[in-house]
Amino acid sequence: MKKIALFSFIAVLVIIACKSGTETKANSLTINLEPRSGSTVSGTATFSEKNGMVNFEAKLSGLKPGVHGIHIHEKADCSAADAASAGGHWNPTHVKHGKWTDAEHHKGDIGNITADEKGNATITLKTDEWCIGCGDENKDILGKGLIVHANPDDFTTQPTGNAGGRIACSAIIK
Repeated sequence: MKKIALFSFIAVLVIIACKSGTETKANSLTINLEPRSGSTVSGTATFSEKNGMVNFEAKLSGLKPGVHGIHIHEKADCSAADAASAGGHWNPTHVKHGKWTDAEHHKGDIGNITADEKGNATITLKTDEWCIGCGDENKDILGKGLIVHANPDDFTTQPTGNAGGRIACSAIIK
């Protein structure tokens, strides 16, 4: 009887060990966006990484109805009233600003988010161009800032897309 119980216990341990070796846990982070430049914008953004892909979702409220640029910026610093402390767009590969779908774009060029008549907006994106805490300076979003702008990104004006003032900001930190 003791041998059967010991064998069953070992079998369970082997199954658990094999199972945990084949599963990849998601690495996720949720941040809170806060108003800047006198706006009333607030919201959350979630980054979740699994199997080399990062899923991004931002949900915002308090926006003026219409289109607003949203970008990852160089620094996790939202201390300035206008969020200028977050620096410019995150561009570790030193290329031109553009649309996310263009061959050439900043790693932080998320694009535009459209607010409905009540000022609410959601955006999602899935990419292998980012990672969460991997240490690769060309991919790692930790230590950067997430900025929502007052105006749409025109995708052509260099280096910012002419997206206007920074109306919401959050540091991308754990």
